Amino acid sequence: MQWSEITKWRRAQRERLLDQRIKAGHKRRSEWNAAIETQLMDWFTGERLMTVGFYWPFKGEFDPRPLIDNLIELGHSAALPAVVEKNTPLEFRAYKKGDELEPGIWKIPVPKRRDIVEPCVLIVPLVGFDAEGYRLGYGGGYYDRTLAQLPEQTITLGVGYSFAELDTIQPQSFDIPMTRIFTELTR
Repeated sequence: MQWSEITKWRRAQRERLLDQRIKAGHKRRSEWNAAIETQLMDWFTGERLMTVGFYWPFKGEFDPRPLIDNLIELGHSAALPAVVEKNTPLEFRAYKKGDELEPGIWKIPVPKRRDIVEPCVLIVPLVGFDAEGYRLGYGGGYYDRTLAQLPEQTITLGVGYSFAELDTIQPQSFDIPMTRIFTELTR
């Protein structure tokens, strides 16, 4: 398949999956989120204290904020991504509950204080994914550029809903698979 065909296919998959995610409704997504949060807490149990990069939920994504609050209480540090410049990797800014936030790109909140940190673990949102661990994002390439420049030992935990699993995302040379993917059904 040519790149132009792949981008068209990815766009169609993205639109379909986002629509399906929103149509699932708040109640169902809340149930799924609880299952994902439990699994992630189990994963972090016994792990050394580390800086965890996460994201502010957008368009019906898994909401990692309660998980992050729990991890901070256990002694982990947290960081939120910020778009600093178009077509560049994300930067991660230290975050604690109650920090002053400001609207970033697409009005997604980011810490106002620019205390840049390097996460050991990234919780990465998925619009879609495949069994090989490749993710389909929103199409802006911010996570692709970010993942490409991370230290090799960085752990990437993709989170999404099971209905979003595709046979393939048609991975390209710039796509980097997640270390592990969590859905409401993962065990």
